[in-house]
Amino acid sequence: MSFDRSIKIAPSILSADFANFGQEIQAIEAQGADWVHVDVMDGHFVPNLTFGPPAVKAFRPHVKTFMDVHLMIAPVDPYIEAYAEAGADMITAHVEAGPHIHRTIQAIKATGKMAGVSLNPGTPLESIEHVLDLVDMVLIMTVNPGFGGQKFIHSGVEKTRRLRTMIGDRPIHIQIDGGVTTETAPLVAEAGADVLVAGSAVFKGASVDKPEVYGKNIRAIRAAATV
Repeated sequence: MSFDRSIKIAPSILSADFANFGQEIQAIEAQGADWVHVDVMDGHFVPNLTFGPPAVKAFRPHVKTFMDVHLMIAPVDPYIEAYAEAGADMITAHVEAGPHIHRTIQAIKATGKMAGVSLNPGTPLESIEHVLDLVDMVLIMTVNPGFGGQKFIHSGVEKTRRLRTMIGDRPIHIQIDGGVTTETAPLVAEAGADVLVAGSAVFKGASVDKPEVYGKNIRAIRAAATV
């Protein structure tokens, strides 16, 4: 995948209809989604439980764009290979999920996949300063991970701006996850983010029977972020 800093919308299928994942994925892609974001939760690192490797493997044939798998699990290292084999294009691990983030990133890279590192709202940027040369993406959480539909934490805007400065000219994406709407998208985009994860804001009011609503929601977020 060639690198560019244009705005990319990555709908989180955590907000999709769980009975129709295949159709939902096809619908959001047909309506303009750039990436498909898969939130993996373990009920331990975060207070929710979602998708194991077999589920991700089942999603894979339906994803024609780019499957971005966000591992909110601890420990994370023992599961990297399974999610890689399931078909992830990008695997993102949390710096808080284990004591050796450098080793975790190496393990992701060893599978041939792109590697992301994620930071919770209370985690300082300094924790990833020495691994920036190894990663393809940094994910700034603008909610506390674990549930969809939470309110945006505004300190993430300045954190994003500082991260963009730290990255400099390195080819690293900045992804924002949590509370992304038409109101918050321009704030983080102006600060330097280029990949916006949106769950409720994309899926609200839409269904496979009303796919045009996905398109309307995606276009609205993209337009807000590119003003």
